[in-house]
Parts: sequence; C-alpha cells; structure tokens
Amino acid sequence: MAAIRVLVAKVGLDGHDRGVKVVARLLRDAGLEVIYTGLFQTPETVAAAAVDEDVDVIGLSMLSGAHMTLAPLVVQAVRARNSDIPVVVGGIIPNQDVTELLEAGVAACLGPGAPAEEVVQTVITAARGEHRRQAV
Repeated sequence: MAAIRVLVAKVGLDGHDRGVKVVARLLRDAGLEVIYTGLFQTPETVAAAAVDEDVDVIGLSMLSGAHMTLAPLVVQAVRARNSDIPVVVGGIIPNQDVTELLEAGVAACLGPGAPAEEVVQTVITAARGEHRRQAV
C-alpha cells in the first residue's frame, strides 16, 4: 500500500510556522508522505498544488483568525478543480466556529493542544475517506 500523501499549508498572511513544521514532522515520522507549501499561500495555490501532487488530504494550519474565510475558500478551490480531497484544519479554532467550518466542507477541525496521535489519526481517517465531518 502506498504511503498516504498529505499537503500541509499556511494560507493567507499568517506567518507563524513553528506549529505546522512540528505537524509536518510528526506526520512524516508516522509514515505519511508530507509536502509543505510554505508560508503565505492562497487558497488557489494550495488547491492547485494538492491536485498536481495527487495528495490524499490537505492540512491547513490556521493561527491568524482568518479560518472562517480561508478554509472554506480552500475547499471551494479544490472542488472547482473537480477534486474531493478532504481538508483538515488545525490551529486556533474557537469551538463556536467548528460547526460552520464542517458545514462549509472541512473534513475535521483540530484545536490547540491536540495530541500527536490524534493529529495523525485524524489525517489518516480523512485520507481514507472515513471522516464524518467532525470536530476533534
């Protein structure tokens, strides 16, 4: 079985990249193939890279407070490319925003302090298409 491919990205003007680098490393250490796009990506560049790289899941790290705008735009950009790649969002996501993000097509939301095992399992579950639009 081929390794699960995950694209991790920072969308918008959020320049805080320590967390996404930690997540990329823990996913890699768990046996997933990780592609990191770097800082300051647009929803369109993330979607294009995900489709071009044929990834199984997209992971967005959101710390800027722009998650309600940018995460749905990534989902829309992916769908506009006739792809159903699941999008998992992690970072500073207030509980009151989770339901709306899930309704906008995000596969799962991971909050601050999510244990490494939970992050890995959520990404694997989303990649396998087993997600049920959930807050984790």
